[in-house]
Amino acid sequence: MSILRNISLRSLAVWSRNKDVFFLTWKTNFLPPFLEPILYLLAMGFGFGVLVNVLPAPYEKFSYVQFLGPGLIAISAMYGAFFECTYGSFVRMHYQKTFDAIVATPISMEEVITGEILWGATKSVINGTIVTLVIFAFGLATLPGVLFIPFIALLAGLAFAAIAMIFTALVPNIDSFNYPFFLLITPMFLFSGTFFPLTVLPVAAQDVALAFPLTHVATMMRDFSLGTYSYADLWGCIYLIAITAVAFYAAIYLMKRRLVN
Repeated sequence: MSILRNISLRSLAVWSRNKDVFFLTWKTNFLPPFLEPILYLLAMGFGFGVLVNVLPAPYEKFSYVQFLGPGLIAISAMYGAFFECTYGSFVRMHYQKTFDAIVATPISMEEVITGEILWGATKSVINGTIVTLVIFAFGLATLPGVLFIPFIALLAGLAFAAIAMIFTALVPNIDSFNYPFFLLITPMFLFSGTFFPLTVLPVAAQDVALAFPLTHVATMMRDFSLGTYSYADLWGCIYLIAITAVAFYAAIYLMKRRLVN
């Protein structure tokens, strides 16, 4: 646990640096997460959704577009953190040499990585909140549960940001990020209960899907958006916290080993 002893509130300086850069181009950064869910809702929710007549319990009283909306929030939270802590962090580390410049100050390498993960989680909250506002504007989410969505996005962001930093520590070049995106992110995108209930899958496929962090994020997003709370939300929260703790420690260890060597 000696790695964690070198982490302090100085990590927030790294977070603040990334935040300042982000808001320099805020118009470009805010537009995609605002327009993308609208396109999905129109094409899949109101388009494809008219072909879906019945949803399994506990969503049988909802329309398909109501089912889809919270899934889009979960997807946005995942991509926000994972993109930021893979491509974004790799560019800052390898091409811009930002990490080298920061560690020349009293900020430690562990604090740099922690700040990166915190910023990745913040991107999840930003993207998730924007999509939530769109979903709510379409009347697809209800109060008061929807108010807790940003907190779920933060928890999801910490998990996906930490996982992303592990890949950033391991890939030899930026093109190699195609592997985690194709082998991990795309399967989660498609088979985590974001576009259809897991109960329509074979039992073995359901068991695999339950290992995906996004499955639990999507369930929590949907239950809090629609008011269909269950013990699965508590289990999902515990699962995400456990994944975050393990991935965070692994990310710090692997990134420090890469940067020191």
